[in-house]
Amino acid sequence: MKKITIPYWIFTTLVVIFMGVGAVTDTVKATDAVELFKHLGYPDYLLPFLGIAKILGIIAILIPGFPRIKEWAYAGLVFDLTGAMYSNVAEDGISAGFSFLIGYIIIFGSYIYYHKRRKSGILVVNR
Repeated sequence: MKKITIPYWIFTTLVVIFMGVGAVTDTVKATDAVELFKHLGYPDYLLPFLGIAKILGIIAILIPGFPRIKEWAYAGLVFDLTGAMYSNVAEDGISAGFSFLIGYIIIFGSYIYYHKRRKSGILVVNR
């Protein structure tokens, strides 16, 4: 049981930190986030929308139960990360995309161990 629970919480905590920091800076329209959006050619009014969407995704992943919502939350975080990676690669070249691999690893790690927890019966799932 610990072989599944410990890695799940390590990966999930990293997802919360990784996506949470970006969500907060987007939501409050921090100077760095606004500058990055301008560099990528996006309007800054999109920042709070993306930030709140990430916060809702993080909450959905952390709340017990609701497996279908969790699936959508994980998908949304991957879509967000993929869009950010694509935008950075399109603007700054392929080398800008390598830093996003860490994000993919921690999101997929959390997702894989979430499913292992469900299959092992550690989670009580509402259907």
